[in-house]
Amino acid sequence: MGKFLIVGLGNIGPEYAGTRHNIGFGVLDALVHKHGSEFSIERLAEMVELKWRSHVLVCVKPTTYVNLSGRAVKYWMDKGKIAIGHILVVLDDLALPLERLRLRPGGSAAGHNGLKSIQEALGTDAYPRLRLGIGNDFTRGMQAEFVLGQWEASELPLVRLKIEKSVEIIESFVTSGIERTMSQYNKIDFTL
Repeated sequence: MGKFLIVGLGNIGPEYAGTRHNIGFGVLDALVHKHGSEFSIERLAEMVELKWRSHVLVCVKPTTYVNLSGRAVKYWMDKGKIAIGHILVVLDDLALPLERLRLRPGGSAAGHNGLKSIQEALGTDAYPRLRLGIGNDFTRGMQAEFVLGQWEASELPLVRLKIEKSVEIIESFVTSGIERTMSQYNKIDFTL
């Protein structure tokens, strides 16, 4: 039986609901809903523990805001005695087009403040992450407004599809491992 920490990055509060930066929360909400459970407010996060196929998935949405996500990740990793290879952080990525997502076993923060915070808290960048492309269709100097903005109506069907596929990726990561899951999903262009 394996124990996993699945972390969705996002910002708490109704003003951030449904924004590009909160797609990690959206994926965790979909995963937990699929498995018939719901989050409760715990220390530094909304959390639920799922038991699935002889595995335990500790699902966490940090309540620390994206830029301080490392505090929550470190707390729940230590509390659950979860190995670093069994962590999966789900987040938005400006560098990827909307049609793509990318699973990686580690790597740089690439300017993402949530990943920087996690890297500082864990003392390494060698932890798995699932990056969901949000595109970069914004005017120079308007990056923050774009990331914290709502999805366009025309983008929503594709966003919903990617969230659904991300739930499959998480389940595959847990049951089949990262290498097999990467080879299965990383090259897909998601279209409707």
